[in-house]
Amino acid sequence: MLKTPLTSVAALMGFASVSVADVPKVATDIAPVHSLVARVMQGVGEPGMVVPNGASPHHHSMRPSEALTLSQADVVFWIGEALTPWLEGPVDELATEAHVVELLELEGGVALPFREGVGFEAHDHGDEEQHDDDHHDAHEDHDDHGDDHDAHAEHEDHDHEAHAEAGHDHEEDHEEGHDDEHEGHDHAGHEGHDHEGLDPHVWLSPENAMLWLDVIAVELSEHDVENAAAYAANAAAGKQELKEVKAEIKASLESVRDGGFVVFHDAYQYFEHSFGIYAAGAISLGDASDPSPARIAEIQQVVKQAQVSCVFSEPQFNPDMVATVLEGTGAKTVVIDPLGAALEPGAGFYPALLKELGAAMASCQ
Repeated sequence: MLKTPLTSVAALMGFASVSVADVPKVATDIAPVHSLVARVMQGVGEPGMVVPNGASPHHHSMRPSEALTLSQADVVFWIGEALTPWLEGPVDELATEAHVVELLELEGGVALPFREGVGFEAHDHGDEEQHDDDHHDAHEDHDDHGDDHDAHAEHEDHDHEAHAEAGHDHEEDHEEGHDDEHEGHDHAGHEGHDHEGLDPHVWLSPENAMLWLDVIAVELSEHDVENAAAYAANAAAGKQELKEVKAEIKASLESVRDGGFVVFHDAYQYFEHSFGIYAAGAISLGDASDPSPARIAEIQQVVKQAQVSCVFSEPQFNPDMVATVLEGTGAKTVVIDPLGAALEPGAGFYPALLKELGAAMASCQ
């Protein structure tokens, strides 16, 4: 684990003293989560990442070094088995001493069900703006509360039974055991996502990311009281950065027409929800499934009827399939990546990912 010298940390933090004696070892699943944890730990330590950037979170064979990251972890932050079903077993079997935080299950976050069908319904932006305002007000209330208490004190006041009820008490979960067959989910034959339940692409909501920064700071403070002030300061700075990034992206998307694009697979609704622009439809429901000829014909109709100007594809998908969908429409293809495989992992990764997606969508006019 990377440990920054105390003198360097003091220079970086300025007002927050830092101890490097007992910095917790942290494991994360994907690069966006790793980035948020790295932002909170900046100047104190460095989290590990189990799913290397560029690898599929749905199908990954862990290397020995990644298994070691899990086995040595004091804390594990992951989206949950809805995104990485194969990781549930290793978390249970290897991270036996760790406190596991499943981000998809946190209370207060934005959680959306999978969208169904080829074309997506239009949205009432008045209602959407009100929802965003309410959610923002809730965050502001949380921030104001945080000003009155440091991160560790706030965590002490929090009843740990809430974590257990939300499924974050790893030890109790381990004792109770896990069913081999989860409802609506097949470990052996997983192809993309099971389209029942919640959409697991929750990291593409900056509102969720801001909530997680607080949760990460509180959790790390529980394991490392001496650095609680540093974690809280980093989380606050990270949230301010994301507010500024969101405002910048929102301004750049003002001229993007709602329904003016379709996506190859439905991974972006959290981003759409946050910025109030919505895809007209998706070529494929699952990350790994090819659309049927009937679905291709339906999405071609959506593209024509909605006057779609572009299709967002991803690096791993078949460009010929996209070309087939766009044939005779005049729409263009824009390649984007919800996991930011081309970006450098680290504390700056998550803001860069949001900006990259925003720039791609802004080009769709």
